[in-house]
Amino acid sequence: MLSKTWKTSERKYNLVAERDIRIIMSDGTEIVADIFRPDSNEKFPAILGMHAFRQQPQAAPIKPNSFSSVGFPHPGEEKTRGWIEAGDPNFFVRRGYVHVIANVRGTGKSGGKFEWKGPQELRDTCEVIEWIAKQPWCSGKVGMFGVSYFAIIQLLVAALNPPSLKCLFAPHAVTDYYRDQVYRGGILGYKFTQGVAKGYSNPRCESITRKKFGEEELKKRIANALMDEDITAVPGLAEILKNPDEGINPFIVDLLVNPLDGPYWEERKAKHDAIKIPAYIGGCWGNYGLHLPGAFRSWENLKVPKKMVIGPPIYFDRPLYQPQYESLRWFDYWLKGIDTGIMQEPPVRLFVMGTNKWKETTDWPLPETKWTPFYLHEDELLSEHEHWPNEGSDSFEDSPWQRGSLEYYSPALVEDTEVIGPMALNLYASTTDNEVLWFISLREVDRQGNERVLTRGWLRGTHREVDPKHSKPWAPFHPHTKSEPLTPGKIYEFNIAIIPTGNLFKAGSKIKLKISCTDDIPKHAFEDIAAGNIRRQSPSRITVYHDAEHPSHLLLPITSGNVLGTFISGGKPYVDF
Repeated sequence: MLSKTWKTSERKYNLVAERDIRIIMSDGTEIVADIFRPDSNEKFPAILGMHAFRQQPQAAPIKPNSFSSVGFPHPGEEKTRGWIEAGDPNFFVRRGYVHVIANVRGTGKSGGKFEWKGPQELRDTCEVIEWIAKQPWCSGKVGMFGVSYFAIIQLLVAALNPPSLKCLFAPHAVTDYYRDQVYRGGILGYKFTQGVAKGYSNPRCESITRKKFGEEELKKRIANALMDEDITAVPGLAEILKNPDEGINPFIVDLLVNPLDGPYWEERKAKHDAIKIPAYIGGCWGNYGLHLPGAFRSWENLKVPKKMVIGPPIYFDRPLYQPQYESLRWFDYWLKGIDTGIMQEPPVRLFVMGTNKWKETTDWPLPETKWTPFYLHEDELLSEHEHWPNEGSDSFEDSPWQRGSLEYYSPALVEDTEVIGPMALNLYASTTDNEVLWFISLREVDRQGNERVLTRGWLRGTHREVDPKHSKPWAPFHPHTKSEPLTPGKIYEFNIAIIPTGNLFKAGSKIKLKISCTDDIPKHAFEDIAAGNIRRQSPSRITVYHDAEHPSHLLLPITSGNVLGTFISGGKPYVDF
């Protein structure tokens, strides 16, 4: 890659592959890696990828395809290939880098016990980095590359600041496993995590909860989980809890018996304040149920040279290859001292759905954002108009026999309206139960009536507490450290964060808000990632209030358009879409 003023490292080296290299940790455990390096006696920077999946496919010579929809050409073959995320060693090596791909402790051929992003895994990664830096083929500088597991571990390890780690290329990274993946809004999402666990290579697990809190505490927590009918209603979860030491079960049990944020989850959060290493972060709009929140959390909290790119709702093909030229510019700058111009460009780039074009900016949320309240009204109306006197409420049933919902629509927009950023639903509601699970979705309805989900938000009602110190009007923060049962019939205010989106609603389209207490049926892989959550087994009736005393509203980030607001008339008879 080159421009009129800069160019990246040239493609000029042949590749030498060394398989199953054993790197000895300080406690004697072996971490097994594949090393791909230029066929040269020179010293080169190295790029490291750490993961828990099968090693051989990471560098296999297969043609990329969608990360989740390859199909079943023969019985028993895999459909998903989403975990082939290390990148192509041929690309980096031919341009003067050593590419090291290694299985973390307790997976693949590496020794020891698997602890899933725990402190030992991070210490091991630091030792691998420093081992690489001392090899005769290494210049002493190491970067890290990859998405998902490969990216998450980068941000965790970076808080330890190993001396030889000089930069991160870590788009698509969960930074808070509790909030981003396993307990979105405090609601257990079991399906995706179970699916990923099946992809781990030869995992040898042990109970972290038992190690931290003892056998009796583990038994007590398992007993409590088995009393939760929302958990036991999910096929297979009760059997896992009853057999906590079989196969991958210790890992799943740890997730189930830590339903509140606390020590187990704290060990697996990115400690942004401690990171001193330049970081390239990002995600895509479709991955609101997994990695997308982590990108914005990292942008807000990292105090290092950084760049963020949020792409179209596609993720990346697998084997991973799309971000390699951009990462080469990043690595050339930080590992080789080549001025590729990357740090002179705007630090934030966002793909805007609806325009299918990129927007460049200096910060996030966008400086031009105007958060505008859209109130919930009778007759399914979503409007900036204040509530009329004597407005009322809407109700629906949530039970194993009837999963109801409410829907609210803006008038047809009379101008193109851009919505980019985080948002919140401030909802006044009651239930006949002592718990409620909120599932919120923001949708676009086009002129022809076609509908698509843009993003979602979640909240367990008993986790409604908001921490004002860490909250903003458009981003309520819930500690999730205690559960406070609801009083049936009592009206509560629920502040529900909705994952950011970036979309142009074209004139004639409508903004739709859907409120329910369960997942929708997924239509594609991204919706499936965000689904797979538990459901309440206790039948209840839910009422949402929208009146002057209970001003339920959606706080929407308008970045352009909607200058005069929506027209409840729809612009009729003057506008004809």
